[in-house]
Amino acid sequence: MTRPPEDAVVKSARREAALALSMWVVAMIYSVSYCYLHGYGRSAESLTFVLWFPDWVFWGIIAPWLACTFGSLIFAFWIMGDEPLGDEIDADPPAPSDADREVPHA
Repeated sequence: MTRPPEDAVVKSARREAALALSMWVVAMIYSVSYCYLHGYGRSAESLTFVLWFPDWVFWGIIAPWLACTFGSLIFAFWIMGDEPLGDEIDADPPAPSDADREVPHA
């Protein structure tokens, strides 16, 4: 038994979800490993600051968040597409004509 061909909307949504999930996994692995390697076991004398943040916080948390924000904007505006879902159904019923309106009796 053969499967019917996959809908273009489902295929596009699956590709976009995989891209978003992979971007999240890469950012998580980078942040956790960088903060673990550079944040723990340091002496207070080795601590430096970047834009008022400790260096390991800036490079392990702030910089990846900025990169993810920039990547999300690129994803949202240039990669993610708008797929047609089919025939549009008119949500608003047609306005009644004068012949359809009931005239109140006095």
